[in-house]
Amino acid sequence: MTEPLLEIADIEFAWPGQDHNVLELPSFRIETGEKLFLFGPSGSGKSTLLALIGGLVRADRGSLHFAGQEVESMSGPARDRLRAEHLGVIFQQFNLLPWLDVRTNVTLPCRFSRARAHRAGDIVKAAEALLAGMDLDPALWGRRADELSVGQQQRVAAARALIGSPSLILADEPTSALDADRRQVFIDLLFAQVEQAGSTLLFVSHDKDLARHFDRRISLPEINRAGVES
Repeated sequence: MTEPLLEIADIEFAWPGQDHNVLELPSFRIETGEKLFLFGPSGSGKSTLLALIGGLVRADRGSLHFAGQEVESMSGPARDRLRAEHLGVIFQQFNLLPWLDVRTNVTLPCRFSRARAHRAGDIVKAAEALLAGMDLDPALWGRRADELSVGQQQRVAAARALIGSPSLILADEPTSALDADRRQVFIDLLFAQVEQAGSTLLFVSHDKDLARHFDRRISLPEINRAGVES
């Protein structure tokens, strides 16, 4: 069996000031190249798990290996570098910089990682190729991000996450603001671009209706021994 892209073992985590754990995961793994759907209701610890995977917080105990590297033992700068080089994130609120134009928003990850910039090559052309792949009208590429609709901003956020072909894409409730038809279109576009980039996808949502599109489905409440987050 090949080594997984991400492997968690015996992780426990509690937010400062809390007297109980938010997460207690005996094991969790993501295989290279798969599209994994992680679901659970609001407050079940999904965003906390993403923060752990992204190196934004440290576990109180346990281990987290990413691409063969033990993340929990890394220094803060080393975790920042790993995140910048190998992770692309689609945030629920998109987190675009509203005063920047669409192209510049998409190229931002390459400014924080030489490795991402090197993989992207010509970063402007790479950004435009991703925007075209996400079916965003070229007439919008020079506009400020805050002039776009919610659905358009979502596609820009996906392009930004994908630039430079990161190993893992973390998508945190990215379709929560869309109706059913627009959700389907977005997922189809996202899958096509993820496959073209050769990335792995961890898609987090409370909407179990989306699960059928994915290679594998995991219920976080079923594997999280800590129960529901307060």
